[in-house]
Amino acid sequence: MKDSMAVKLLLLAVAICRLIITVGLTVVPTEVRLSVEKSELEAASVDFGMLSRGEPLAVVHPVSAEDVARVVEAAYNGGFAVSARGHGHSINGQALMTKEKGVVIEMGKGVPRVWEKEMYVDVWGGELWIHVLKATLEYGLAPMSWTDYLYLSVGGTLSNAGISGQAFNHGPQISNVHQLDVVTGKGELLTCSEDRNSELFHAVLGGLGQFGIITRARIALEPAPHRVRWIRVLYSNFSTFCKDQEFLISLHGKPASERFDYVEGFVIVDEGLINNWRSSFFSPSNPVKITSLNADGGVLYCLEITKNYHQGNADSVDEEIQGLLKMLNFIPTSVFTTDLPYVDFLDRVHKAELKLRSKGLWDVPHPWLNLFVPKSRIADFDKGVFKGILGNKTSGPILIYPMNKNKWDHRSSVVTPEEDVFYLVAFLRSALDTETLEYLINQNRQILRFCHDSEIKVKQYLPHYTTQQEWMDHFGDKWTQFNAMKMQFDPRRILATGQRIFQFEPFTEKDD
Repeated sequence: MKDSMAVKLLLLAVAICRLIITVGLTVVPTEVRLSVEKSELEAASVDFGMLSRGEPLAVVHPVSAEDVARVVEAAYNGGFAVSARGHGHSINGQALMTKEKGVVIEMGKGVPRVWEKEMYVDVWGGELWIHVLKATLEYGLAPMSWTDYLYLSVGGTLSNAGISGQAFNHGPQISNVHQLDVVTGKGELLTCSEDRNSELFHAVLGGLGQFGIITRARIALEPAPHRVRWIRVLYSNFSTFCKDQEFLISLHGKPASERFDYVEGFVIVDEGLINNWRSSFFSPSNPVKITSLNADGGVLYCLEITKNYHQGNADSVDEEIQGLLKMLNFIPTSVFTTDLPYVDFLDRVHKAELKLRSKGLWDVPHPWLNLFVPKSRIADFDKGVFKGILGNKTSGPILIYPMNKNKWDHRSSVVTPEEDVFYLVAFLRSALDTETLEYLINQNRQILRFCHDSEIKVKQYLPHYTTQQEWMDHFGDKWTQFNAMKMQFDPRRILATGQRIFQFEPFTEKDD
């Protein structure tokens, strides 16, 4: 390869020189570890999506925010790119070095610090949410807003939004952050909040890693419930399903006794999905038959809801649930209920992961597509996609649930549809062979083309585009501010280049 070894040695020399603190004549090495081991480079070359590949020049293991700042400062002055990696759960190479020459910062783990009286926790940006949960539960506390899968990094989800069934009431994870420590693209380590460096604070939340690397987040907490009543009910009529979901999320802000704590749903177009996905929920001896439920167009819709409770109010939880269920119009014979500890509910997807890993079905390509669909067009989406493009095979779960826009801070970088209520529709598919992968990728394109041609103004969540014009269209009115923040906090465009929003061009001090 023309430049591989020479460039690698040059950049590593620059990095190592920069990764020291010089005070007078005293040189103090940092504790940061920089590796070019083949196994580490290989691990940092792929992500969960397995749709892209890109090998970094080196993998850096920091032990402090200051280490991260020194790496980024070295990159800023030395002309190479930097990507922070948490759990590597990006889909389309967003955390990879797909074309650029640069280093990956493997953020690793920290030790969450719980402030019991103040009801918040300080966590390292690379920490996984499952570890945050376990640390806070020791104090009887927990964050309020989650993602469905807890083996994601705090910095990773806050750079996107972080959503699950609690978002209708508490907003996304980015709406539950008090403060951040951020290393900007210039190598500056800044603390930011609503009152301090507020422009950076709001830009970084949902900012796709474009303005800085989150090294610490202060997350709001609440008293943690002990147990969860987990309920699924089925619908054959999409309009009724949506009406009930929208009713349930309209109860946000009500006392806990008058609402559910979590509202999600999913689409069922084949019986294999409902009887196999998280199969422990349903009885294998009494499988659900789509044909027996008069599914509209061969499609069923499952509403998934939970009620949190403590030992102290266990006696009243059944009455509260029944009072809410009476207001819904699901198929009467389709109520499925289970009861489990709070932590087991939150960690439910990991249990499915372990089963898939045991069968060799986890480390496969995941051509996922996540869309925010405006409420006013969700029926058109159902007709054109669920009952049209999809056919009768999904290759994985399809989530669908509404959220309240007023729970999202408009000052963040996230883009959502311009309606008070919008739906997440998440196609979480897996491809076990090349033919299936090509089929699913083509189907994703068909879905996006259908939305474009039908003028359904969807917004991608965990967005993926290949041209800056597409990104400008995605951000719409927010683009001018987004671009200005990039020029202010990462003017040399060295951060998160895998997002393909801005073009990275190698830069050296002599170019200044």
